[in-house]
Amino acid sequence: MTGQVDFDSHNTAMVQGAADLVNLATPGLSRTRPYQPPPEAELTERTNALLHAADRHATPLGTADATRLAALAPGLRAVFEHLAADDQDGAVAAANTLLAQLRPFPVLERHRDEPWHLYHRSTAGDEASDWAARLTLGLAAALGSHFAARLGMCSAPACDRAYVDVSRNGTRRFCSTACQSRVKSAAHRARAQDS
Repeated sequence: MTGQVDFDSHNTAMVQGAADLVNLATPGLSRTRPYQPPPEAELTERTNALLHAADRHATPLGTADATRLAALAPGLRAVFEHLAADDQDGAVAAANTLLAQLRPFPVLERHRDEPWHLYHRSTAGDEASDWAARLTLGLAAALGSHFAARLGMCSAPACDRAYVDVSRNGTRRFCSTACQSRVKSAAHRARAQDS
Protein backbone atom coordinates (compact mmCIF):
# COMPACT_ATOMS: atom_id res chain seq x y z
CA MET A 1 0.00 0.00 0.00
CA THR A 2 2.41 2.63 -1.22
CA GLY A 3 1.79 6.08 0.18
CA GLN A 4 -0.70 4.88 2.74
CA VAL A 5 -0.40 5.10 6.49
CA ASP A 6 0.79 1.91 8.14
CA PHE A 7 0.03 2.47 11.81
CA ASP A 8 1.32 -1.06 12.43
CA SER A 9 0.11 -3.82 10.18
CA HIS A 10 -1.36 -5.89 13.02
CA ASN A 11 -3.03 -2.95 14.77
CA THR A 12 -4.31 -1.57 11.47
CA ALA A 13 -5.87 -4.96 10.75
CA MET A 14 -7.50 -5.02 14.21
CA VAL A 15 -8.85 -1.46 13.84
CA GLN A 16 -10.21 -2.28 10.39
CA GLY A 17 -11.71 -5.47 11.84
CA ALA A 18 -13.41 -3.39 14.53
CA ALA A 19 -14.88 -1.04 11.90
CA ASP A 20 -16.00 -4.01 9.81
CA LEU A 21 -17.68 -5.61 12.83
CA VAL A 22 -19.45 -2.34 13.65
CA ASN A 23 -20.70 -2.08 10.07
CA LEU A 24 -21.78 -5.71 9.99
CA ALA A 25 -23.43 -6.05 13.38
CA THR A 26 -25.05 -2.69 14.17
CA PRO A 27 -28.31 -1.45 12.66
CA GLY A 28 -28.60 1.96 11.07
CA LEU A 29 -28.26 3.38 7.59
CA SER A 30 -25.95 2.22 4.83
CA ARG A 31 -25.72 4.29 1.65
CA THR A 32 -29.23 5.75 2.12
CA ARG A 33 -30.86 2.40 2.93
CA PRO A 34 -31.95 1.07 6.31
CA TYR A 35 -29.53 -1.60 7.48
CA GLN A 36 -30.17 -4.51 9.84
CA PRO A 37 -27.55 -7.10 10.81
CA PRO A 38 -27.92 -10.34 8.87
CA PRO A 39 -29.49 -13.51 10.27
CA GLU A 40 -27.33 -15.83 12.41
CA ALA A 41 -25.95 -18.06 9.65
CA GLU A 42 -24.92 -15.14 7.44
CA LEU A 43 -23.64 -13.18 10.45
CA THR A 44 -21.42 -16.13 11.37
CA GLU A 45 -20.10 -16.48 7.82
CA ARG A 46 -19.41 -12.77 7.39
CA THR A 47 -17.89 -12.45 10.87
CA ASN A 48 -15.48 -15.27 10.07
CA ALA A 49 -14.59 -13.58 6.77
CA LEU A 50 -13.74 -10.29 8.48
CA LEU A 51 -11.71 -12.07 11.18
CA HIS A 52 -9.79 -13.97 8.51
CA ALA A 53 -9.10 -10.65 6.75
CA ALA A 54 -7.72 -9.31 10.06
CA ASP A 55 -5.64 -12.43 10.75
CA ARG A 56 -5.20 -15.19 8.20
CA HIS A 57 -4.68 -17.66 11.08
CA ALA A 58 -8.10 -16.94 12.57
CA THR A 59 -9.92 -20.01 13.81
CA PRO A 60 -13.49 -19.91 12.49
CA LEU A 61 -16.09 -19.07 15.12
CA GLY A 62 -19.22 -21.10 15.60
CA THR A 63 -22.62 -19.42 15.61
CA ALA A 64 -22.71 -18.87 19.39
CA ASP A 65 -19.24 -17.26 19.45
CA ALA A 66 -19.98 -15.13 16.37
CA THR A 67 -23.19 -13.91 18.04
CA ARG A 68 -21.30 -13.10 21.27
CA LEU A 69 -18.66 -11.18 19.30
CA ALA A 70 -21.36 -9.29 17.37
CA ALA A 71 -22.79 -8.20 20.73
CA LEU A 72 -19.57 -6.19 21.23
CA ALA A 73 -20.27 -4.09 18.12
CA PRO A 74 -22.38 -1.39 19.84
CA GLY A 75 -19.54 -0.75 22.31
CA LEU A 76 -17.02 -0.50 19.47
CA ARG A 77 -19.42 1.72 17.54
CA ALA A 78 -19.48 4.16 20.46
CA VAL A 79 -15.72 4.66 20.05
CA PHE A 80 -16.12 5.55 16.35
CA GLU A 81 -19.13 7.80 17.06
CA HIS A 82 -17.28 9.76 19.74
CA LEU A 83 -14.32 10.25 17.40
CA ALA A 84 -16.62 11.41 14.59
CA ALA A 85 -18.04 13.98 17.02
CA ASP A 86 -14.52 15.18 17.94
CA ASP A 87 -14.96 13.75 21.44
CA GLN A 88 -11.73 11.87 22.08
CA ASP A 89 -12.39 11.77 25.82
CA GLY A 90 -15.71 10.01 25.18
CA ALA A 91 -14.01 7.58 22.77
CA VAL A 92 -11.39 6.76 25.39
CA ALA A 93 -14.06 6.26 28.07
CA ALA A 94 -15.96 3.88 25.75
CA ALA A 95 -12.77 1.93 24.98
CA ASN A 96 -11.82 1.80 28.67
CA THR A 97 -15.26 0.40 29.52
CA LEU A 98 -14.73 -2.42 27.01
CA LEU A 99 -11.20 -3.07 28.26
CA ALA A 100 -12.44 -3.28 31.87
CA GLN A 101 -15.04 -5.87 30.82
CA LEU A 102 -12.62 -7.95 28.74
CA ARG A 103 -9.48 -7.63 30.94
CA PRO A 104 -7.12 -8.59 28.09
CA PHE A 105 -3.66 -9.96 28.69
CA PRO A 106 -0.76 -10.52 26.26
CA VAL A 107 0.53 -13.91 25.11
CA LEU A 108 3.20 -14.91 22.63
CA GLU A 109 2.06 -17.34 19.96
CA ARG A 110 3.27 -18.61 16.65
CA HIS A 111 1.85 -20.55 13.78
CA ARG A 112 3.88 -23.38 12.27
CA ASP A 113 7.41 -22.15 11.47
CA GLU A 114 6.56 -18.45 11.62
CA PRO A 115 8.14 -16.07 14.16
CA TRP A 116 6.52 -15.47 17.52
CA HIS A 117 3.83 -12.77 17.58
CA LEU A 118 2.26 -10.88 20.46
CA TYR A 119 -1.47 -11.63 20.71
CA HIS A 120 -4.05 -10.77 23.32
CA ARG A 121 -6.51 -12.99 25.09
CA SER A 122 -9.42 -12.24 27.36
CA THR A 123 -9.76 -13.64 30.86
CA ALA A 124 -13.08 -15.16 29.73
CA GLY A 125 -11.04 -17.67 27.75
CA ASP A 126 -13.34 -18.20 24.74
CA GLU A 127 -12.63 -17.32 21.09
CA ALA A 128 -15.28 -14.59 20.92
CA SER A 129 -13.88 -12.82 24.00
CA ASP A 130 -10.31 -13.21 22.71
CA TRP A 131 -11.30 -11.57 19.43
CA ALA A 132 -13.16 -8.87 21.32
CA ALA A 133 -9.97 -8.19 23.28
CA ARG A 134 -7.84 -7.97 20.12
CA LEU A 135 -10.23 -5.63 18.32
CA THR A 136 -10.66 -3.41 21.38
CA LEU A 137 -6.92 -3.24 22.04
CA GLY A 138 -6.36 -2.30 18.39
CA LEU A 139 -8.75 0.62 18.85
CA ALA A 140 -7.16 1.54 22.18
CA ALA A 141 -3.71 1.65 20.55
CA ALA A 142 -5.12 3.89 17.81
CA LEU A 143 -6.70 6.19 20.40
CA GLY A 144 -3.32 6.63 22.04
CA SER A 145 -1.73 7.81 18.79
CA HIS A 146 -2.18 10.26 15.93
CA PHE A 147 -4.14 7.48 14.17
CA ALA A 148 -7.25 8.34 16.23
CA ALA A 149 -7.97 11.23 13.86
CA ARG A 150 -8.32 8.70 11.04
CA LEU A 151 -11.31 6.87 12.53
CA GLY A 152 -14.90 8.01 12.23
CA MET A 153 -18.39 7.61 10.87
CA CYS A 154 -19.44 8.27 7.28
CA SER A 155 -20.31 11.94 6.79
CA ALA A 156 -22.63 11.30 3.83
CA PRO A 157 -26.31 11.99 4.49
CA ALA A 158 -28.31 8.86 5.31
CA CYS A 159 -25.26 6.72 6.11
CA ASP A 160 -23.78 5.89 9.50
CA ARG A 161 -21.13 3.28 8.75
CA ALA A 162 -17.68 3.40 10.38
CA TYR A 163 -14.45 3.91 8.43
CA VAL A 164 -10.70 3.69 8.94
CA ASP A 165 -8.62 6.11 6.88
CA VAL A 166 -5.22 4.70 5.87
CA SER A 167 -4.75 7.09 2.94
CA ARG A 168 -1.65 9.24 2.63
CA ASN A 169 -3.40 12.58 3.06
CA GLY A 170 -5.78 11.51 5.84
CA THR A 171 -8.84 13.28 4.43
CA ARG A 172 -11.26 10.37 4.13
CA ARG A 173 -14.70 11.14 5.54
CA PHE A 174 -16.84 8.50 3.88
CA CYS A 175 -17.32 4.78 4.42
CA SER A 176 -17.08 4.02 0.70
CA THR A 177 -16.46 5.52 -2.71
CA ALA A 178 -20.21 5.12 -3.34
CA CYS A 179 -21.02 7.55 -0.52
CA GLN A 180 -18.25 9.91 -1.58
CA SER A 181 -19.52 9.92 -5.17
CA ARG A 182 -23.10 10.46 -4.01
CA VAL A 183 -22.09 13.54 -1.99
CA LYS A 184 -19.93 14.93 -4.81
CA SER A 185 -22.74 14.41 -7.34
CA ALA A 186 -25.25 16.16 -5.07
CA ALA A 187 -22.86 19.09 -4.60
CA HIS A 188 -22.30 19.29 -8.37
CA ARG A 189 -26.06 19.29 -9.02
CA ALA A 190 -26.57 22.00 -6.40
CA ARG A 191 -23.88 24.18 -8.00
CA ALA A 192 -25.40 23.64 -11.44
CA GLN A 193 -28.85 24.71 -10.17
CA ASP A 194 -27.36 27.83 -8.57
CA SER A 195 -25.70 28.84 -11.85
